[in-house]
Amino acid sequence: MIRFKVLLSLLLGALCLSMLIHAQDTENCARGYLNSVALIADDMRLPHEGRPHGLPEQYDWSAAPRIGYGDQPPTNWTAFIAWGQVYEDAQGNPATNTRVQIRDIEAYYLHAESQRWYLLQFDRLVEGAAYAEDFVDNLSVSADIRAEPDGSISIKAGGGYNFHFWPESTRTTIDPQTIGGIFTTVQARLILEDLALPDDRSQARYLMSMGGDYWLDLAAEWQSDWSTVGDVAIGRFRYITPEWQAFNMTTVPPAQLCANPPPLR
Repeated sequence: MIRFKVLLSLLLGALCLSMLIHAQDTENCARGYLNSVALIADDMRLPHEGRPHGLPEQYDWSAAPRIGYGDQPPTNWTAFIAWGQVYEDAQGNPATNTRVQIRDIEAYYLHAESQRWYLLQFDRLVEGAAYAEDFVDNLSVSADIRAEPDGSISIKAGGGYNFHFWPESTRTTIDPQTIGGIFTTVQARLILEDLALPDDRSQARYLMSMGGDYWLDLAAEWQSDWSTVGDVAIGRFRYITPEWQAFNMTTVPPAQLCANPPPLR
């Protein structure tokens, strides 16, 4: 009987949470927002929509999102940066006239004491490079980047390289003692490379994921022993489509997100 009551309580709690999230998301949709509490929660609890090309299966983020340092960076680390990554699907990407447009990368932190969300970073423009898909030795080369009229960029990825990107403003300072949650987000869609050529966006198989890193400080360089940098968390890989979508990472559990959502657009 006790077990039944506990199970019933959990089911009712999940139902109430689901109904509350649905109500919030209906309101956000009416406001024209791309993002939602449900989407943010799903980007941290569901498996990837597809497997990124070139990621070894032993990587603990190759099949599903996961938390890294979470809300507990090393006490002497004082910098942070949001980032995202674009991969071809493991089965390949037959589209040759499709690019990925990326805009509006954002990061917020939840203050541990006040429980208020504060903006850490916002940039329309992202910077990045083509990194080896397995990130071994932090190897990177120049990426295929094109400036777009709205101040954003578009890119292509493939040939053994992803596109790893971050805000134009690069790292920002944090107080590691105040972190009660992290949320990063970006918007992306598929566009044509050449309007005069056939539209093959329906064949494109690009995946995107959001994340963030804690750094030792604003000037620290990457070290092979990862002594100066480590990820906060890595979000779910989802397929990029011709419609604008938000892609997210957070360390905040769904119930807490629902009760105290970050700023949404």
